[in-house]
Amino acid sequence: MILTLFLIAITVAVSILAWRQPRWLDALIYWPPAVARGEWWRLFTHGFIHADGTHLAFNMITLFFFGTVMEQVLTGRIGAVGFLLFYLAGILIAILPSHFKHRHDPHYRSLGASGAVAAVLFAYILIQPWSMLFVMFVPMPAIVFAAVYVGYSLWAERNAPGNINHSAHLWGAAWGVGFLLLLEPRLLPRFVEELLSPPWL
Repeated sequence: MILTLFLIAITVAVSILAWRQPRWLDALIYWPPAVARGEWWRLFTHGFIHADGTHLAFNMITLFFFGTVMEQVLTGRIGAVGFLLFYLAGILIAILPSHFKHRHDPHYRSLGASGAVAAVLFAYILIQPWSMLFVMFVPMPAIVFAAVYVGYSLWAERNAPGNINHSAHLWGAAWGVGFLLLLEPRLLPRFVEELLSPPWL
């Protein structure tokens, strides 16, 4: 739980700093021309700044509830450093498809921890597919939420207006699931078995 709280504290502090000092926001946000000229750190630092309080709160609340569980699961296998690297890799892997797609677009920007948070959330769903989540105060089985989340993100990536990077959500989720399966391949048959045995049967 300590590592999850550390990530939350750092993200909140850096986000607030960026709101108060726009030059920090400009220095940390993902922006293709800056990455092209060697500012590679933006591939990571964009995951520690957020557009506004709602954006920050949604990501950090999600990270708190699911990160504390996955921290316990993963630190027992790969250690504290391994858990931190898993999270940082989620930030990087989630932005890479957008980086290659928009690398020549000077108008494109991206920020937020959504990719890494999606990695943590979907890793949890792989382990507990029928656990009950409360989405906007509505109870929903985790696997149902996952299906809706992926379906909406696929649709929104092509059709929804605005600046939300739905691709990062999808790639972050894929990283979380893929990493856990690489770490423990037996989770896949267990996951399938649980899907075929919902708790109400």
